[in-house]
Amino acid sequence: LEFRRVLFRSEQIVKEKRVNHLDAVLEYCKENFIEPDDISSLINKSLKDKIEVCFRELNYLPKQAKLDV
Repeated sequence: LEFRRVLFRSEQIVKEKRVNHLDAVLEYCKENFIEPDDISSLINKSLKDKIEVCFRELNYLPKQAKLDV
């Protein structure tokens, strides 16, 4: 149940503050006095994928090839 709260609140933060999902998770940690390392087990695949996209856009991870469909 806790991971749903993280997902729900991070989506709220994205909409309210117009930030990316990475910043939203960090804001959630700040609001709840949680270390970012401690929240990793509460982040589901969907949110991890959104954070990965943010990392790629910020060039923290290499770009992936995209297939034209």
